[in-house]
Amino acid sequence: MKYLRNEWDRAGAWLCVTAGAVALVVGYFGVSGTLETGKQLPYVVSGGMAGLFLLGLGALLWVSADLRDEWRKLDAIDRHLLDGGTLPQAPAGPGATPPEPQEPFVPQEVSLR
Repeated sequence: MKYLRNEWDRAGAWLCVTAGAVALVVGYFGVSGTLETGKQLPYVVSGGMAGLFLLGLGALLWVSADLRDEWRKLDAIDRHLLDGGTLPQAPAGPGATPPEPQEPFVPQEVSLR
């Protein structure tokens, strides 16, 4: 449940893509069952157009989720640079002392905000 709350756009994308594929398949079987154009048209409109719309909406939600992930990464990098800008240093061995802290160099133009 927590995954669905955090990744609602990816879950919605999968739901829309699945529903779109089902609509396309139902529309195809409805059209293939008759030769009369008048009876095929409702299946084309409801199955084909609704299926394509849902597939497009699913793709839009998936791209939105990917962009949100990228912005989250950029915000983390920006926060790191504003807070200090240095990488944490691990000791060299079991008895080694940690290195002296360095002065962080963060130019003011780095902020993405």
